[in-house]
Amino acid sequence: MNIDSLFHVQRKRNRRRYVMMGIFLFLIIATFFISLNTGLTKLSPSEVVKTLFGSGTEKQSLILFEFRLPRIVIAILVGAGLAVSGCILQGISRNALADPGILGINSGAALMVVLFISFFPKTTDAPILLMPFLALIGGCVTAIVIYALSYSKREGLMPQRLILNGIAVAAGISALITILTLRMDPFDYQFIAVWLAGKIWGTTWVHVLTLLPWIFVLFALIFYKARTLDGLNFGEKLATGMGVKVEKERFLLLGASVALASACVSVSGGIGFVGLVGPHLARQLVGNDHRFLLPLSALAGGLVLLVADTIGRTILAPSEIHAGIMVAIIGAPYFLYLLARAKA
Repeated sequence: MNIDSLFHVQRKRNRRRYVMMGIFLFLIIATFFISLNTGLTKLSPSEVVKTLFGSGTEKQSLILFEFRLPRIVIAILVGAGLAVSGCILQGISRNALADPGILGINSGAALMVVLFISFFPKTTDAPILLMPFLALIGGCVTAIVIYALSYSKREGLMPQRLILNGIAVAAGISALITILTLRMDPFDYQFIAVWLAGKIWGTTWVHVLTLLPWIFVLFALIFYKARTLDGLNFGEKLATGMGVKVEKERFLLLGASVALASACVSVSGGIGFVGLVGPHLARQLVGNDHRFLLPLSALAGGLVLLVADTIGRTILAPSEIHAGIMVAIIGAPYFLYLLARAKA
């Protein structure tokens, strides 16, 4: 096959990748408008359009702009953030089962928020801007512990041990969180119970504005490092031969992944499996080139969480199934499928 043929094949492959991203973007937009129309108070498509252009009633404007829109935006941002975080973890560990929830990073981030509320009760509404930083501390400490337990001077980072240590640390943190919740008063306990179940509790524009800087800054850094992630996929020796400073880049990307997952957890609670399902779905469609894998993972994660949240708040209305539970219903069987395929 000559050079021209190779370029033609590559261009054709890239066009297919762009088409896939376009399809997922369309699905997000479609689900976005469906979600605006669904809820305890029904709004017809025409009422939604009128309200968006400022012609709706005061009640319709309140429902749309103060309740539904912030929650929908948060679901998309959190889903995208968790999926990209999982994509990075899978890239730097070369382990298909890596995910911020499975590795315990989400639990570590949650622990710091629970500790804060445990020792400073009645403040669940006050530290909105503080929560991402608290979650970041917890996520970073957890990541450092898991990384240290999984690293060998002779063999470097061991992917299988990374997963096992992450599961063990997550179990220990969950037990500690349970102990802390036992000393809380009913008000704080109810908040934490709902938060840990994965309800998107941050449903105001303040939460959106709090999360946006983290998403923009970290996405810019991560997408810039797409080629580095490609190099790390080849293993330490080949990556070093390609000029990649393996340990430095690993720590930088791990820090970005932890920060991204922690910021998302601070406004969404304990939502797992998005960081597992999103990257895997994207990888099956566009391959391992992180220039395309990262943005499609973000789109896939945003779509998965938005669909889960929309179904969860409408399927049993007026009752609600938390988004974290809906994602687990989807993600748990997929996780078992990956384990079965890994054994095969």
